[in-house]
Amino acid sequence: RPPDDVALLVARTRALDASQVATWSVPYDPSAVAQTRKDALAQLEAWGLEDAAFVTELVVSELVTNAIRHAEPPIQLRLIHLTHDTSLICEVSDGGTTAPHLRRARTYDEGGRGLLLVAQLTQRWGTRQTSKGKTIWAEQRLAPAPPGAL
Repeated sequence: RPPDDVALLVARTRALDASQVATWSVPYDPSAVAQTRKDALAQLEAWGLEDAAFVTELVVSELVTNAIRHAEPPIQLRLIHLTHDTSLICEVSDGGTTAPHLRRARTYDEGGRGLLLVAQLTQRWGTRQTSKGKTIWAEQRLAPAPPGAL
């Protein structure tokens, strides 16, 4: 037997064109949520994704609000339009290290439903730790573009 095992890992990544990614710094202030939603909706319009506006607006609102309420700055919103598989990913990064968890709010609770809504309205969601905090992401499938559309 050889003294060392050898492993080879091959990975293919897809580079995104800059036009497929939009990023905003979000002020650590609850009043910033409204402007962040407007920015996201304007980007969807620029991408021709108006049909995704309702879900995206809700996801952006919930994830940004949670970052402002429960985490630390800096807060950043990033939208990624994956044209090859017609998906839209919403990422909210913050300086906190506490991972989010789904809660089942009781009837008269005023909060606790946001992440559950995000999980119900998107195909996948998750969180990953970063060197400066964490990123919470949610992926929604988009309707396929009609034949001949850009």
